[in-house]
Amino acid sequence: MQRYFRPENKDIREDMWQEVDGIVRVYRNKSGGITQVLREAQDVVGYLPVELIDYVAAGMNIPKSEAFGIASFYSLFSLKPKGRHIIRICTGTACYIKGVREILNRLEQVYELKDGETDSRGRFSLESVRCLGACGLAPVMTVNGRTYGTITPERVMNILEEHP
Repeated sequence: MQRYFRPENKDIREDMWQEVDGIVRVYRNKSGGITQVLREAQDVVGYLPVELIDYVAAGMNIPKSEAFGIASFYSLFSLKPKGRHIIRICTGTACYIKGVREILNRLEQVYELKDGETDSRGRFSLESVRCLGACGLAPVMTVNGRTYGTITPERVMNILEEHP
């Protein structure tokens, strides 16, 4: 594979660039492969910084604007670094009625954490979702994919303290 200029980015180590090179090699000649390459590159780095998107676009021989358009359109892609622990909180009707707003307020007060953001220590990222499919346990959240039901502001604090 032709090597492309690797821009400086403190979050991307040499071994990560090499892994991305391998991913590009696999999908380079496949129609629509850019989405899969971006997904796998995000898995390697943890998010999609502009430098990585540009590098992948060059490797896939597509315009940078096309790669960025895909990365910014789909919600599965993140253009910002994520925390070590991903919190997803349901804001659907059942959870809202059962007090999810108070939980979100507590997270903002204690961790200075708002929807779509990562706390200043890089510990938690918060994502609100419309449904987690567990309405009978409302309000519901997941931390790193593990589901917690009938949460309260106090219980959320206890749960998050288990995740250093």
